Amino acid sequence: MSGYLPEPPFSHDSQAKTGILLINLGTPTAPTGQAVRPYLKQFLSDTRVIEIPKTVWWLILNGIILNVRPKKSAEKYASIWSKDGSPLLVNTRKQTSLLKGLLGERGMRNIVVDYAMRYGQPSVESVIQNMRAQGVDKLLVLPLYPQYAGSSSATALDDVFRVLMKLRNMPELRTVRHFHDDPGYVDALAQQVQAHWQQNGRAEKLLMSFHGVPRFTLDKGDPYHCECLKTGRLLAERLGLSKEQYVVSFQSRFGRAEWLQPYTSATLEQLGKAGTKSLDVICPGFVSDCLETLEEIAMEGKHSFQSSGGGEFRYISCLNDNPQWIAALAGIVGKNLQGWQEVIEQDTAQRQQRAQSLGAKS
Repeated sequence: MSGYLPEPPFSHDSQAKTGILLINLGTPTAPTGQAVRPYLKQFLSDTRVIEIPKTVWWLILNGIILNVRPKKSAEKYASIWSKDGSPLLVNTRKQTSLLKGLLGERGMRNIVVDYAMRYGQPSVESVIQNMRAQGVDKLLVLPLYPQYAGSSSATALDDVFRVLMKLRNMPELRTVRHFHDDPGYVDALAQQVQAHWQQNGRAEKLLMSFHGVPRFTLDKGDPYHCECLKTGRLLAERLGLSKEQYVVSFQSRFGRAEWLQPYTSATLEQLGKAGTKSLDVICPGFVSDCLETLEEIAMEGKHSFQSSGGGEFRYISCLNDNPQWIAALAGIVGKNLQGWQEVIEQDTAQRQQRAQSLGAKS
């Protein structure tokens, strides 16, 4: 019995297409303990996310965490859940639709744009199979993580590679490793901050909070820390901020090990105790608002800052469906499709010429 996934029907007359696959982290299907548990299990079972000996971690995960954390996490999800569902899913779906529309406006033909989640649904495997059924034979994979990390970008690509290993007829493949210093991405972040300032005024300080990872990953060669700092520096330069006017920190610490510092939670307390009268906070490492931005920062972070003596706290939303961000995303895609798109257009033109020739003869 073959171990390969079934191939879609093939026709010599079918036209090959290029697929663009956006991959985001994922989300439970509902803000309930029952829905959160399998999502957490899949996420926390990833050996790129948790680099602890499997036997030890299996006991901790199944004996403690999955019996305690789902209910607490579900309560947090419930606090940010929208009428349309998970904000992460809603925003990723919008980005996919807007990107497809913009690429079409720019004349890119025979393009299939879709999204998948590394954990949860829609799965990478189901989306790739659907794209292949639509005739995709060239695939560009773009993890929606601006800064590369083994626990985010790499594990998303791992999932793609696992699916390709199951295919008898593999598509051509290109991947986007990161876009932390892409000018369009940085400009979109700057525009997001400037629009906030125009509406609300400029705070005393700007805090840029990135997702955290264990410190040992930096020591072992993960470039994430450096890429976050570069994004922060480029954004500050684009906004004309001095070193005293902004702070870069790292959130979402988990467990007892040392993580990248300074920690966002400690930074918020320090800024509060220092009597900071107003604080703007943005999360440049997330292109879509999600639990970690809407609950951990906009709610918990605000409470921590103000309960420590801080003044006005203003959260600046993620890029989400910002038109400048969608344009930047299209620019990233366009750069990585060079060569492929020309082949598709030539093939399309040749097919049209043959069809016209046959029509004239008949």
